[in-house]
Amino acid sequence: MMRKKRRSSVDKVVEGANTTTNSITKAKKSRTTGRPPKESVPVDTNQSVFTKFLREAGVTVKRGATSNEIAVDQVVFQKRIEQQLRKNPNYPGIIQEFITGLESHIEDPDNFRNCLLPCVPQLSDGDGSSVSSFQESLLRMVLGIDILQTSTINTLLEKLPEFMLDGTGDAGVSVPRIIINQLKWLDRVVDSKELAAKLMELVSVAPVDVQRDIITSLPEILEDSQHNDIARELNSLLQTNTQLTVPILDALSSLNLSSSLLTEVRGAVMTTLAAVQLEDLPVVVKFILHSVSVSDACEVVNHLRKKLELEQCVLPPVLQLSQSRTRSDGAAAVASTAGSSVALILDGIKSAVRFQKTISEAWLKAIDSVDESENHKVIDLLVLFILHSTNANQSRRGAERVLKSKVRTGLIQEALLQKTFRDHSQVMRGYFPSILALTQCLLRSPDPCVVPFGGHMYQLSFTEFDSYCQQEVVGSLVTHVCSGVGGEVDMALELLCGLVTEKPSEMALYAVFVKGILDYMDNLTPQQIRRLFHLLSRLAFGQQQQGSHIQDDMHIVIRKQLSSTVPKYKRIGIIGAVMIVGSMGALKPKGKEVKDQPLPQETFRQVTALLELVRSSSDSSPEAAALYYDELANLILSSTLDPQVQENIAKSVLDDFQDDFVVDLGKEITGSFPFPARLMYNLEEEESQEGIAINLLPLLAKDIHNNREQLSQTKRANKRVSPLCLSPFFRLLRLCEEKQHNGDLEEIDALLGCPLVITGLDVVEKINSLSKAEREFLCNLLFFTINWFREVINAFCRLKETEMKMKVMTRLQNITYLQTLLERALAGTSGYVPPVANFDGETSDAATFTPTAAPGNKAKKDGTGKKKRKAPSKSSSENSSLLEEPTEANETQQEQPEKEKEKEKEKEKETWQGVSLVSYRQFFRELDMEVLSVLQCGLLSRSLLDSELQTKVQEEVLLGPAELVFLLEDMLRKVEFSLTSAPVKRMPFFKTRTDKSVGFSHLQQRSAKDIAACCVELLPALCSHLENCHNHFQTLLSENNGVVDGPATDVQEQQLMSSCYQLLLQVLNTTFSWSGFSLPGQRGLLKKALGVLAERLKGRSELTLEQLVKHSFEYLLNFGSTMPSLSTALCLSQLLSTVSQKGGNPSAYREQTASLAKRFLSQDWVTASGEKERGTKFNEALHTLLRIYLDNVDDVLKAVEEIAGERIPELLNASKNESSPTWPTLNRQTFLVFYKVMMGELEKAARKIPASKISDDTEAQSEKLLTWNLAVRDFHVLVNLVKVFDSRPVLNVCLKYGRLFLESFLKLGMPLLDHSFKRHKEDVQSLLKTFQLSTRQLHHMCGYSKIHQDTSLTNHVPALKKSLELFVYRVKATLTLNNCQEAFWIGNLKNRNLKGEEILSQRSQGSDDDEEEERSVLPQEMSEDEGQESNSEEPMVINGEGNVAEEDITDDSE
Repeated sequence: MMRKKRRSSVDKVVEGANTTTNSITKAKKSRTTGRPPKESVPVDTNQSVFTKFLREAGVTVKRGATSNEIAVDQVVFQKRIEQQLRKNPNYPGIIQEFITGLESHIEDPDNFRNCLLPCVPQLSDGDGSSVSSFQESLLRMVLGIDILQTSTINTLLEKLPEFMLDGTGDAGVSVPRIIINQLKWLDRVVDSKELAAKLMELVSVAPVDVQRDIITSLPEILEDSQHNDIARELNSLLQTNTQLTVPILDALSSLNLSSSLLTEVRGAVMTTLAAVQLEDLPVVVKFILHSVSVSDACEVVNHLRKKLELEQCVLPPVLQLSQSRTRSDGAAAVASTAGSSVALILDGIKSAVRFQKTISEAWLKAIDSVDESENHKVIDLLVLFILHSTNANQSRRGAERVLKSKVRTGLIQEALLQKTFRDHSQVMRGYFPSILALTQCLLRSPDPCVVPFGGHMYQLSFTEFDSYCQQEVVGSLVTHVCSGVGGEVDMALELLCGLVTEKPSEMALYAVFVKGILDYMDNLTPQQIRRLFHLLSRLAFGQQQQGSHIQDDMHIVIRKQLSSTVPKYKRIGIIGAVMIVGSMGALKPKGKEVKDQPLPQETFRQVTALLELVRSSSDSSPEAAALYYDELANLILSSTLDPQVQENIAKSVLDDFQDDFVVDLGKEITGSFPFPARLMYNLEEEESQEGIAINLLPLLAKDIHNNREQLSQTKRANKRVSPLCLSPFFRLLRLCEEKQHNGDLEEIDALLGCPLVITGLDVVEKINSLSKAEREFLCNLLFFTINWFREVINAFCRLKETEMKMKVMTRLQNITYLQTLLERALAGTSGYVPPVANFDGETSDAATFTPTAAPGNKAKKDGTGKKKRKAPSKSSSENSSLLEEPTEANETQQEQPEKEKEKEKEKEKETWQGVSLVSYRQFFRELDMEVLSVLQCGLLSRSLLDSELQTKVQEEVLLGPAELVFLLEDMLRKVEFSLTSAPVKRMPFFKTRTDKSVGFSHLQQRSAKDIAACCVELLPALCSHLENCHNHFQTLLSENNGVVDGPATDVQEQQLMSSCYQLLLQVLNTTFSWSGFSLPGQRGLLKKALGVLAERLKGRSELTLEQLVKHSFEYLLNFGSTMPSLSTALCLSQLLSTVSQKGGNPSAYREQTASLAKRFLSQDWVTASGEKERGTKFNEALHTLLRIYLDNVDDVLKAVEEIAGERIPELLNASKNESSPTWPTLNRQTFLVFYKVMMGELEKAARKIPASKISDDTEAQSEKLLTWNLAVRDFHVLVNLVKVFDSRPVLNVCLKYGRLFLESFLKLGMPLLDHSFKRHKEDVQSLLKTFQLSTRQLHHMCGYSKIHQDTSLTNHVPALKKSLELFVYRVKATLTLNNCQEAFWIGNLKNRNLKGEEILSQRSQGSDDDEEEERSVLPQEMSEDEGQESNSEEPMVINGEGNVAEEDITDDSE
């Protein structure tokens, strides 16, 4: 019967599966109780050798489901069996009998299971036994007997196939697994090789489950000697069977393998990586990372990074969407498995990073080495988060550095971040603390390129993670806002506003957190306060009113601020109240029937009550009222209000404006004023008698009178009409009219041409005879008039009618003329503080203003780096206005005869000049971006005027040069403010008045992208003006035979045209320098901008970006022939460099850029008056231009050699005030500029010479040696120039850059000499001797500095002396390395001054402190007497033979 079962193990499996399982279960239960079952159990009575020997040794074999019993310890049992076998007469034949008995016994499945399961201790008569409670199975004990082991193993392995298909029973017991477990951890394996072979044979035929069990058990079965062999077999198996990947890798991880075999196995695993099942991937990654060595870590990690495609572990978004609609449990399980597998992969990477320093470094290098944005993967970001979270081996700092670098260069982009969050949000949730820390780091970065990326991380963290993370995100953003750092606050507020818009219901939960910012408003700018109240009011009073629980708090804060007597807090209250009105009164779209659903009556009542509260709170203060008008105007411009609210605001604006500020022309002006009242600047026809005028002079006089009077209580309650409110109120009126009439301003267009009631402006010429009060009154009048005109231009600049455009142009001329008058008036009015024009900033506290000195400030730049043209240039705008005197009814110009004005100008030049208005810019009203559309008009210059053109002026609206300069200056300020990315600066401890953003309130409410788009729209007009300037100077040069200062030159007009030229180039350069062009979404805008320039040259056509850059560069290059000044030439060079960077191959344009810069440097620059250009600004421009030339030239060393070796000798041969004939820009005044740039560029070029390697061939060594020879020769020439130009600044430059050059030589040059000394002895000797002369001169300079005790020079001496000493020992080391140490000789060197004369003070004083030690390279033939009388040690190097010719001795002291 037993034989029958054995014939068909499959049948046995099918028929007796349940019986088998139950038997094993029962056996296991009886083993765990440690006692035999109560019922009688059958005992094997067959007296075979096997049973007999076991019984004698202490084991009783049981049948059925009862476990075998053991009466002795297993070690005793094994010894007894072995002794019985060995002492038996039939030994060794008895062994086969024993094994045969064993085989016959285990034929029965129950007996076999009994032998596989642990034996139980035998209890007799209830007494305890010394046998331990747990014993091994019978078969395992037999396997521990060496003489029986091999036969028993064979028996077991032959038995194993019978149970291969059984599977796992109900109790979770697998017979094959138990059989394999018998072979584990044996004390000794007799024939390990044969066992390994048999196990691998089983693997080849066994089912997958059994294969896994066998493979994972191999490290515990085999001895170390078999590990390499079995690893090779497992490796080959891995290639053919991916199902066994996990057990094979588990086994390989536990095997003791040689490094070469491990590398081979790892390589094989890497090749199968793409075919591995997703659930097996974590094990594969873990094996790869835990098997790397220090030497191959980078290579392995790099390869692993390329192979890991986590993007394929998730479904595409389209499939995800479709699956989410019909998601089944199976699909959910698949998604969950993918997520858990990715999590396990990252855990494997995390553990490897944490415990192996080389792994973390390798990952950072692998990510850092990617140089294309398309090659970056999701795994890169995830690993950076892992490295940051573990901080193993300081990897946190490395992760921050790499991420910032990648974001800055645009290699890791927001699309990749979005994909990572979208596909792996569950995995990333575990790294949220690190994500938050990295995000904070990016947002606090001073680099503006990385801040938006940090903002995107915040946004995604809020939208993808749970409520806890959302709370942390909001809390972190609130912390950023409260930090007070400008860029950080702006970005955090922008993010909060975006989250309120996208996720209002979620953000409403955290409204209390955001409300906490109200306690920190002291550090916020007006624009930031607007944003804060905008988002709070959206939360509290928005469409769904999710955050209605903070409404009361908002009302309390607003009422408290409005009732404050401190102007700052009242401003905050006004801004906040208007923003709340905007949210409460916003038009709520609800479908097609929007108009039929008015604002709820209660809400409308609250809005009107709030508006009335603000109005009443601000009536008593003109500044507060003006701010209220400005804020309401901004609200109307930027928001869509409910018609009821809109009508409520606008209903009384027109009437109030007419009542407060407008008078009829026919009405007589009465009152006592400091100056006689006159109607000025009327542009309407004279026949019109029913016109109106702006009542400025009487209002100003009344306002000043009221300020001086002690107001009674009754008067104080009345509303004050102040000229401060004129411009803001008109802006509000204009915007209300635009909203109500869809942009039509016909109702108020009379205000464009109406006159003002002011005084005759000839009084400015007599300002010195006026009292202080009268002067200040006159200045106030001029400021109010200019600001009125600026606001009028803001209102009417977009009108298309020719008549209106002519009036706008005339108002521009009025402004430029009035500014010249204001400059003169301010020069004669010291200590004057102008009236406020921008009411939302700190500068509305007028007492904080301190104007700068008059003449000295004209040449300076303002805080944003923009230049203001000189006062004489302003006066020419008067002439520009006079050009159109017959056709433009400009009364001021008609009243002043030409000759009288010229006399006045001459007198003015002799007495005083006007003050620059740069420091007064905050007191002018802001011009809107729309005003720049006026630039689209043509350019009118005096040289183009003739009698025919005079008659055409009315038909074609043309800009005068003065007006063009005015608009371009404003445009340059705007683009520099919006498009120039300045590093974020921390707020100082004592907060000072910050005026950078004053005058840009409207601009701040537009994004940089909008500003850039506006600039691109204006590019055709700017190019036209650029070409007009080019043509003007080209005509001028042709008429004056190639000089710009001909006898017929109009100096004032040329100054204006030159300013236009420079401003146009600066505007273009600032626009193209915008960092936003590098963002993926702005590529189209960049192509459009470059296309405008390319079209001017090649016409309209479809071109690639590289072609557009090429044609744009060629177009701009054409302007190089008509540069009027060096500063304009510098602007053109900078613009060319900027444009060339926009393509993919900037180096292609370097030669042309260098050639143009060289042409500019070789040009003689003179002003319009014929004088040579000079001064600080000229030197600064020259410095930058020379750097551009040397940065772009092919060979810097040869260029420096040309200047130092040829041009400077020309200068030395020229007379004192002359310059180099070849390079007129090089003269004695500009020598320092040339010297500093050449020394700096020479040192930079030396640092860029490639380091020498032992592997370099002869040709490479010769090339590097030649380069160093040239560099050292240049250095020698430059250092020797100190003998001629020995001023302190020149010495300072030489000492500073001399040390830096010497350090570069020690670091990069000396290793080259080490390697090439034997091959190029003469070249090396020559180089060292030349360098010796330079170091000797540097030594003399150190002595000179100490003798003169000049601290600015002596500060450089210690570090330089240290480098000089290092040089000596480094030369000695080189000689020793090349077995020429006998050529090194130390002597003493005298201390000399710059001229080479010996310094005798040391001898006479006899002080050791004054002795200067210096080591230099000297010839051996130096006389012994000289060596004895000098006082500095001096080494010497000669050629390899140890001798040197006497004529080679050089001393540069003469």
